[in-house]
Amino acid sequence: MRTASRTTVGVPSDLLDLVGEELGVSEAQVVTQRQIDQFAEVTGDHQWIHVDVERARSGPFGTTIVHGFLTLALVPRLLADILEVRSFSMGVNYGLDRVRFVAPLPPDVPVQGVATLVSARAIDAVPGAGAGVQAKASVAVEFVDGSTPCCVAEILFRYYS
Repeated sequence: MRTASRTTVGVPSDLLDLVGEELGVSEAQVVTQRQIDQFAEVTGDHQWIHVDVERARSGPFGTTIVHGFLTLALVPRLLADILEVRSFSMGVNYGLDRVRFVAPLPPDVPVQGVATLVSARAIDAVPGAGAGVQAKASVAVEFVDGSTPCCVAEILFRYYS
């Protein structure tokens, strides 16, 4: 398990000086079978490899696995554990540039996020918020026991002053 670490900046423009830097490592997180089942209900994705515990035991992974998009949904949460911007008026997820589900994630297996700031640039103000910064972070969702990723994503986010 990697030691959790976090980057804290005062204002969004401070991110401009951190491009290329590792931002930190999140605390460990676990997705339970109950959460998998709830995700299946919300999305309508009841594929047996996710929700049928008995059938999955004899399937290709020997267990159920977390939906890829549920794993991806952890990325903003993990990044919030890694990066703190102390003073801003609004923060938004802006999108994704690249996502890969490189290994199946079984339920109840701890993972951590590891983030590196890939880019950051100043952006214009929007109504109700000052000027801001658009940033891209590469976030690897890694198995705690081996530091190998199950998901790698480039997430775009904006902070406004």
